[in-house]
Amino acid sequence: MSLLLERAQYLLSAHNTRQLPEDVGAEVAFAGRSNAGKSSALNALTRQNSLARVSKTPGRTQQLVFFEVTPEAKLVDLPGYGYAKVPLDLQAHWQAFIDQYFRTREALRGLVVVMDIRHPLKDYDRQMLAYAVQRGL
Repeated sequence: MSLLLERAQYLLSAHNTRQLPEDVGAEVAFAGRSNAGKSSALNALTRQNSLARVSKTPGRTQQLVFFEVTPEAKLVDLPGYGYAKVPLDLQAHWQAFIDQYFRTREALRGLVVVMDIRHPLKDYDRQMLAYAVQRGL
């Protein structure tokens, strides 16, 4: 399986639903607080140092970033939630966009919630886990 993940490559970034790739195949999304290590986890899983952008500054991932493993399999890096220093209207946009993505995306088959062991689960973490349970991910 790891050899397959090593083939992952950047596909596109989406700021709204019109920019999402075709809703086919299977997608696994990576969610977590800003700076929890989502991008680092994707890089480690794919054995690529710079597939997903890694930053020490919270809130750098500001769109849904899709990586294609095969034409039918994708990994998705979601914007972080929590303490990213971005305007409230942008945070509201992310929340609405991600909510719609979780409610309507047929290809979404899995969710990985990444957390920093130094910080207990927060409300947003629980909300992500609730999305997963509600969708049977």
